[in-house]
Amino acid sequence: MQAHPRPGVYLRQVDLPGIHSKFIEAHRGVLAELFDLALPASAVAGEHTGVGGFCARYGFCEKPLRIRLRVLDPNLTLVPGVALPDLTLDAASFARLDAPITRVFITENETNFLAFPETPGSIVLFGAGYGWEMLAGAEWLSRCAIHYWGDIDTHGFAILDQLRQRLGHVESFLMDRTTLMVHEAMWGVEPEPIAHALFNLTAEERRLYDDLRDNRVRSRLRLEQEHVGYGMVSAALAKLA
Repeated sequence: MQAHPRPGVYLRQVDLPGIHSKFIEAHRGVLAELFDLALPASAVAGEHTGVGGFCARYGFCEKPLRIRLRVLDPNLTLVPGVALPDLTLDAASFARLDAPITRVFITENETNFLAFPETPGSIVLFGAGYGWEMLAGAEWLSRCAIHYWGDIDTHGFAILDQLRQRLGHVESFLMDRTTLMVHEAMWGVEPEPIAHALFNLTAEERRLYDDLRDNRVRSRLRLEQEHVGYGMVSAALAKLA
């Protein structure tokens, strides 16, 4: 590292005799302490800390964040000659998309992602739970209507809350009290509900979140998004149109 500071290679690309390709990944904590002592300040990006910031701190390449999407409008051409493609792009390529997309749906369930109905001017993203940094560079999202469809449970609303910290105009999709009550036969149990306050919900969303958090409907109630009837999805899309 002293001879080749900020090497610009992947951790498993480091080629040293007798050193396993996974060695650095397995010992990042100890190596970080040693690198801080052995390297000049100019070779260390001090704003990056912890195991998660190891690559950025010492100049290694990081695996690109990837975004999976489906085109929902056959008139939207993202791949010439392919209608309604299912694509996976790195975050930088996603940020540079140049297509007349007007509406973006985000769902956390793969079946819902695959079965999402055709919708004019729209794409659907396969969600990332609590990780939304991959969307940060896509400035074109600011001109799109964005709808997040998650589970109706405390974590579903927490993910919605976090997403709105990056994209304040996000609307929830089928995460309302009516949807919950219509599907009572499909109610399940949330294993580890959260209880902290969420500050980026609408008044209606906050009331439902509080009821779930405080077990006012049923203890640790969860409605997984995959149990919402297809007819209700189609009806909700018709209202948006």
